[in-house]
Amino acid sequence: MGKFLLVILLCVVCACGIVNGSMIKKEKDQIRVFELKKGDLTLKVTNWGATLVSLVLPDKYGKLGDIVLGYDSPQAYTNDTTYFGATVGRVANRIGGAQFTLDGIHYKLIANEGNNTLHGGPRGFSDVLWKVVEYQRDGHTPKIKLSYHSFDGEEGFPGDLFVTVTYILTEKSTLGIIMKAKALNKPTPVNLVNHAYWNLGNHNNGNVLNQLVQIFASEFTPVDDHLIPTGNFSSVKGTPYDFLKPQVVGSRIDQLPKTNGYDINYVLDKNNKDITIHVTHKIKKHDDEIRVAAIVMDKSSGRVMKIATNQPGLQFYTANFVTNEKGKDGFVYQPRSALCLETQAFPDSVNHPNFPSTIVTPEKPYKHVVFFKFSTDHDDAPRGFSQ
Repeated sequence: MGKFLLVILLCVVCACGIVNGSMIKKEKDQIRVFELKKGDLTLKVTNWGATLVSLVLPDKYGKLGDIVLGYDSPQAYTNDTTYFGATVGRVANRIGGAQFTLDGIHYKLIANEGNNTLHGGPRGFSDVLWKVVEYQRDGHTPKIKLSYHSFDGEEGFPGDLFVTVTYILTEKSTLGIIMKAKALNKPTPVNLVNHAYWNLGNHNNGNVLNQLVQIFASEFTPVDDHLIPTGNFSSVKGTPYDFLKPQVVGSRIDQLPKTNGYDINYVLDKNNKDITIHVTHKIKKHDDEIRVAAIVMDKSSGRVMKIATNQPGLQFYTANFVTNEKGKDGFVYQPRSALCLETQAFPDSVNHPNFPSTIVTPEKPYKHVVFFKFSTDHDDAPRGFSQ
């Protein structure tokens, strides 16, 4: 009898493997790339992971270049371990111990970085097929809207969650990304992030150590040896994390040997009224909650990128663990080949009551707005960038 049950069990397992395999193949057959174009900007997005594939724009000489790291084939993103350009969730960044307690219920997640959960788990939102619900390639406001229904218990998270991500090109060379989520039946933590790897000199320009960065944050959230926040706040003053004034990325990066570079969450300052970002009327209604988070400049190309968001934090990451990654046009990416500037909630917020809450309920939906304004005008950068 025991042997008979074992045979049945093996048959069920094999059948499930075939079904799951065919489902994955079916999903891969549906992967597409969608293009948005406005003026000199051309954006490409794939429905796998709602991923930003490329952003082509001119440098100061008028020469077009792609400033986003990634792959030639959209199918290559299904095997990606770097999260190139992906929409990351249900909870981006790290959750310590792969667990949390919410409303008296203890939830155990799937760990995928040691004992911790990183970027939503082994199969987060970056590893699923999204549905395209709206698409306008060009015109006055090119945009694409994608949606995903995350089921109750996916990667251990509670409740059904309906998520949308909209990429939109506005005038003044601005890319907007609007991420929304609605809890359908249970409270749940949500922290969606766009994980683009930027190199303003072009994706195949090599390292970013000579690029200038300014981050409008007086504090950061220190971490332990596993990159989990301690729950404290520290001043950036007197540390390699101080980018309140524009700094060359490589000037102090070697002072961070444990992480081989920058990988830290900044607490964004609330008032940056001296810097403005121009957006369309549809986006201006969010102005009261948007703050400028960072500015990046590449002197050789003359490109400037301003980032503004309604989120409290910014993860600054210098592609420290990208090694021998074959990307577009056969170029091989190495550590420090890009800058990730991920607007976000604070990492491990579910386990730190003193951090801004990431809990979304049916009555309290989630909205994350981030804008990237591009320019080649040195006057558009703050003083110090062109010196």
